[in-house]
Amino acid sequence: MQKLPNAADRYIGSQIRTRRLMIGMSQERLAGALGLTFQQVQKYEKGVNRIGAGRLLEIAQLLGVSIDYFYKGIQAKLMGSERDPVAVAMNTPEGLRLARAFTRMSDLPAQIKLVELAEAIASTRAVV
Repeated sequence: MQKLPNAADRYIGSQIRTRRLMIGMSQERLAGALGLTFQQVQKYEKGVNRIGAGRLLEIAQLLGVSIDYFYKGIQAKLMGSERDPVAVAMNTPEGLRLARAFTRMSDLPAQIKLVELAEAIASTRAVV
């Protein structure tokens, strides 16, 4: 009897999608490297289909992360005690653009200034 996907499967799928988008890899490219269709990758990312341990390790290697990357923050998420702000940001087009631009910057002082700018903007309140 096959087990149905659960919240943990959806979380891990979301982590796969976030990392894949962060490095600019398409579903088609990941699917090709895994010997799957892009629809299967979509199902993994949405948590519709469960991912076996061996397959998850293969995905981790292709995405350039350790397997524990997919489990970071999972307990807090499943307990409902915390939203992962990085995952929230990476699920927006703007967040992905910012992350990609930031990782392309080789100038550490410029990276620091960008972070300070973002923090300053985030801390200001709109005046009505």
